[in-house]
Amino acid sequence: MVTKISVAALTRCADSKGCLKGAFVGGVAGHYAGHHGLLGAAAGCILGRREAEKHERQRMHDEASIREQKNGEERL
Repeated sequence: MVTKISVAALTRCADSKGCLKGAFVGGVAGHYAGHHGLLGAAAGCILGRREAEKHERQRMHDEASIREQKNGEERL
């Protein structure tokens, strides 16, 4: 049962940014922590995607701040 859920979770987010890197790291860690590679890969995929989204939001915030600064300088 766990294997089917893990494979489904990996398939759903396989194209997502951060998922593959997280799945690889999580799979290796899960393998060495009791032969739970698929479970570790699924968790790594979820965490990797979350981190990628966090970095993307920060990048967008930084770009918006730079645009606002440039607009303020143009008005002077």
